[in-house]
Amino acid sequence: MSMSSALNAGVVGLSANSTRLATISDNIANSGTYGYKRMETEFDAFVLNQNHAAGAYSAGGVRATAFREIDEDGALVPTSHPLDIAISGRGMLPVTSAVDLDNGFEDLPMMMTRTGSFRTDSEGVLRTDSGLVLLGWPAQSDGTVPLMPRDTMGALEPIRISANQTAGDPTTRIGLGVNLPAAETRPDASGDPLALKVEYFGNLGTSESLDLTFLPDTSDTTGMSNTWLVEIRDSASDPADNLVGSYRIVFDETQANGGSIESVTVLSGGTYDDTTGTLDIDVAGGPMELFIGTPGGVTGLRQLSDSFSPTNISKNGSPVGNLTTVEVDPDGFLKATYDTGFVKTLYQIPLADVPNPNGLISVDAQAFKVSPTSGNFFLWDAGDGPTGSVQGFAREASTTDVAEELTHLIETQRAYSSNAKIIQTVDEMLQETTNIKR
Repeated sequence: MSMSSALNAGVVGLSANSTRLATISDNIANSGTYGYKRMETEFDAFVLNQNHAAGAYSAGGVRATAFREIDEDGALVPTSHPLDIAISGRGMLPVTSAVDLDNGFEDLPMMMTRTGSFRTDSEGVLRTDSGLVLLGWPAQSDGTVPLMPRDTMGALEPIRISANQTAGDPTTRIGLGVNLPAAETRPDASGDPLALKVEYFGNLGTSESLDLTFLPDTSDTTGMSNTWLVEIRDSASDPADNLVGSYRIVFDETQANGGSIESVTVLSGGTYDDTTGTLDIDVAGGPMELFIGTPGGVTGLRQLSDSFSPTNISKNGSPVGNLTTVEVDPDGFLKATYDTGFVKTLYQIPLADVPNPNGLISVDAQAFKVSPTSGNFFLWDAGDGPTGSVQGFAREASTTDVAEELTHLIETQRAYSSNAKIIQTVDEMLQETTNIKR
C-alpha cells in the first residue's frame, strides 16, 4: 500500500537525518582537536521494485552512509616545541599503542597518525598524552640508517631518548691547509724541521693530536729542491713507535701550477690517493683520512714564498657533550644536538602510506589501522614517492569547518522536521480512512 510505504519512508528519513546529525555533532565537538578528520554523511535513494500497474507506487526511502574523509589535509599550526610533529603532504607517522608497550606485549599493533605532540616518559619513550608511541628505525653509530624492509613493521621500534645522555664524535677526517716556505729548500737554508700539532678527538672523546714534522730537502746545489719529507706521529700511540706515516712531497715550480703538489711518494704508512688528495693513515683509534691536496690543486699543502703558516685546518668530530635538544628534520631524521655543537642522527621516521586512505579504520586518539578496503601499508622515506615532508614545531589542525557544519545542522533540522511531517500527515490520512466506517 502506498500510504504504508510513505509512513516507512518517513521513518527511514528520520533515522537517516539522525545519523547525519550525529556526524555533525562529532565534527563540531572536535573542531579544536588536532589531527581530527571530519565525518561526512551521504544519502542514497532506496528504490523498491515498482509495480507500474494502475499507477501504484511504493516509497523506498533513503539510506545513510557515514564515512571519514581521512585524505583531507588540515592546516598546519606552528607550535613552540620541536617534538610537535605533523606531515606536510601525504603520508602518516607510524605509531603503536602505549598500553600494549607498557604491558610488555611483543607483538605491538601497527597504527598511523597524521600529527602528535610527542614527549619523553620516565623511560625515555616518545609518546603522546593520548597513548600513541612514535616508531622509527634506529641509526647506526655513524649516523646512517641501513636498508630496512618497507612492507612490515618488524624493524620499527619505539623511539627512546635518554634525557641525560652524553656522546662524542671521533675524528675520521682532517684537512690540512698549510703553506711551506719555498726558501727553506735552498742549499744555503738552515734545514731546520718545521713542526705542526693538529688536535683530533679519539673514540672515547679524548683530545689527541697528530704531530707533523716538515723536513726541507736542501741537497740540491743548483737551487731550490721544492722537496719536503713529511713525518706524521700519533700522540695516542706508543711514544716509542708512534710514526704512522712518512712521505716525500715534491712541489711544482712551473708558471701554471707553481706552489701546488707535483708528486707524493709513500715512504711508510698509508697510501696516497691523487684523485681525492688524501692520505689513509691508521691512528690508535682506527683509520683516518688526512687531506693534503691533489697534484696541481689549489688547496691543501702549498709551497710559496718564505713563510710557514697553517692557513686552514679543518676536521670532523667533537669532544664529549651533553644532550641539549632533539629535533626532526623534513626528511624524517630525528637528530640530537649536544652542547659541543655535535649533531647526531638517532632515528629515521618513515612515512606510512596506503592505496586508499579513506578505507582506514579509525581508532582513538586520531589514529588509524589498515583494513581490506585501505590496502596494505608501505613505508617511504619522507619526501619520496607520494609522501610529503615531516614538520617539527607544528600540529595539523582539525579539518572541521564550523560554519559549514552549522549550515548542515540547519539543513538536517529542516529535513528531520519534514520527515516528521510526513509521518504526521500519513497518520491524519489513516485517521480519515478509519472515520469512513463511522
